[in-house]
This record gives sequence, C-alpha cells and structure tokens, in this order.
Amino acid sequence: MIALAVFRMAGYVRSHRVVQALLLMVLLLAVMHGNRAPEGAEAVVLTDSAALIIPVLAWAARSLLDTEPDQQRLMSATSVGGSSRELSAGLLAALTACTGLAALALAWGVLLGLTATPPGPVLGAAVVLHGLAALTGTALGALTSRVILPSPALSIMALLSGFLGMLILSASPLYWLTVPVLVWMRAANTDLLLDRLPELSALSLAWCLIGLTTYAWLRRTRP
Repeated sequence: MIALAVFRMAGYVRSHRVVQALLLMVLLLAVMHGNRAPEGAEAVVLTDSAALIIPVLAWAARSLLDTEPDQQRLMSATSVGGSSRELSAGLLAALTACTGLAALALAWGVLLGLTATPPGPVLGAAVVLHGLAALTGTALGALTSRVILPSPALSIMALLSGFLGMLILSASPLYWLTVPVLVWMRAANTDLLLDRLPELSALSLAWCLIGLTTYAWLRRTRP
C-alpha cells in the first residue's frame, strides 16, 4: 500500500498537476500575507490561513486522485490485493500532498506573515488547525474526485459548493454539522481559540471521518 501511495505521488508530480495546486497556494498566501500582521494578531492570522487554504487543498487532493487513469486504478487494486488497499493508498497519497501544502502555508505565515514569533500555545493550535485543514481538504477532494463525480464541471462545482456550504453552516447555529471554519476564525478573533480548540477539533475531525467513510462507501459500487 505504501509503495502504491508513493507511486501515485510520483505520478502526481510527473504530470505537473502539483504545480497547479502549488501556484494557487502561493498566490493565496502572497495575498493573505502581503503585509506582516502586528504583534498580538498571531492567532488570528494563522487561523485565517488554516481556514482559507481548504479549497486549495481539496483541489490538490482531487487532482492527485484523478491523475491515475481508471484502468490503471483497476490494475493497481489487483496488484495490491484488493480495492480497499487501493483506496487507502490513494487517500494516503492525497493526505500527504495536502499536509505538505498545509505545512507550506503554516511556515509562510509564521516566517513572512507575522512581526513577532507566536507564543507556543498559539503555534501549537495553528499546527492542529492546519492539520485539520489538510484532512478536510483530503475528504472534500476525495468526495469530488472523478471516480465519484465523472463530470469535471460537476466535480468543480461540487467542490466549491461544498466549501461554500461549509462556510454557511459554520456561520449558523448548526455549525456542529460541518467543519466550523468560521467558528475557528471567530474564536481566534475573540481570544477564545485555545479554550475552544478541543471542541472545535473534535467537531472538525468527526466531519472528516464521516466524509472519508462516505467516500469509502460510495467507492463500493464504483471500480
């Protein structure tokens, strides 16, 4: 399974699809951190970064999962001993790509977006939120990948609509039904991020697990 995940990462890089996600990420970060934030705004800046990179991460995960042709995916499932191993290898590769991009966003924010070094607890919270962003991007990208939505137009619309729905729900009292990205940002703006981090992390992780489980269930009827 690990070998197949590495193979898919290599194919993603060789196809130059990784450049698309990387350019989108760099452009977003350049705009987001055009000016260094003043001291005391570290939690706000890093939380905004984790929330706003999710659609780019979802795009990266979707692109990676779509790189391998359908027939090659069937051959991969046979070679690794079953569709479940093939599915796990794809998700592992997608999560690895998303984690790398999320790490780039966090490093950019800390090194180029702030005038002061963030306190240890704030930096720890930022690491957790960027990790959750990577997992969220993986789940959203998988649910909108070609094997689930064969039409590229519908796939892109579903990805953007999924993130928009996430924003709308997280701005409402029903924020617990999704990854509450706006609640992340609101908590950081009101100095409550550290206090609410366990609750928000649990809600975000639950949605990601449900999303990945749904993807695995849908894949049962798709080669």
